[in-house]
Amino acid sequence: MIDETLFEAEEKMEKAVEVVKEDFAGIRTGRANPAMFHKLLVDYYGAPTPLQQLASFQTPEARTLLISPFDKGAMKNIEKALRDSDFGANPSNDGNVIRIVLPELTQERRKEYIKLAKHKGEEGKVAIRNVRRHAMHDLDKFIKDGEVGEDDGKRGEKELDALTKKYVDQVEDLTKRKEAELLEV
Repeated sequence: MIDETLFEAEEKMEKAVEVVKEDFAGIRTGRANPAMFHKLLVDYYGAPTPLQQLASFQTPEARTLLISPFDKGAMKNIEKALRDSDFGANPSNDGNVIRIVLPELTQERRKEYIKLAKHKGEEGKVAIRNVRRHAMHDLDKFIKDGEVGEDDGKRGEKELDALTKKYVDQVEDLTKRKEAELLEV
């Protein structure tokens, strides 16, 4: 029972770290990266659709991204979604592909992105702590109901604390790396 609870908690903590990684991929650095647009939704025939499902991406240069829509009829909607996004990019359309040249990051914009990265990292740590709290509640219930002994319950709690520390440290490490990446000019 304790092992199942710990295993389930570890899986959820891993997922929380993965979500943080995905969020960080969407935070822009000085380079063009298709992962920046993984949460961008485009109005495709009345249905909000992820951009990755509507087009392919190429990065011919560090700050240039070419987006080739699979359906040329969706080009205007893709262009509108890109223009309305907060990437600070102005897409240009030549009829076949949409070209985005990302502007240089200003120091002010870098600070905003660092603040956003810290916020996303903190959200990830909160999610991990919530998983810990739920697992701890389950362990306490097992002890209270007499399903496991007091010593086994304490051992499970120590293992849960070690897991929590491991995954919180991973998120902190990811946050520091993203900050360093954003600060490099």
